[in-house]
Amino acid sequence: MARKNKQQVNYLDMIPVRADLAWSTDENGIVTLEIENRGVMNAIAQKVFRKPRISYVHLDETGSFLWPLIDGRQTVCDLAGPLKERFGEAAEPLYPRIAKYFQILQSYGFVTMMSKA
Repeated sequence: MARKNKQQVNYLDMIPVRADLAWSTDENGIVTLEIENRGVMNAIAQKVFRKPRISYVHLDETGSFLWPLIDGRQTVCDLAGPLKERFGEAAEPLYPRIAKYFQILQSYGFVTMMSKA
């Protein structure tokens, strides 16, 4: 029985959309995301183990540059241009690196990825 090939989506054509998270930028331009720890298990951990209600995730220099540019309209490929412009050769290998970055953000729920219609 022949399998149908699933059409592979080019990750660079995907559009990242930020999750509804509070975030701030410090004097050095580093972005900090504020993640509210919700759910029953987190509530128990907060009471029993005194875990914080909010966790702070500090992005690196590259992530801090990209985060404010995520507007829900530009594709990952569109965002690669300004990244290359800002970091030059340090951004290489550009496309695999930026794709992996957005995959990581997506895995943590910090962004969702929409296909370009």
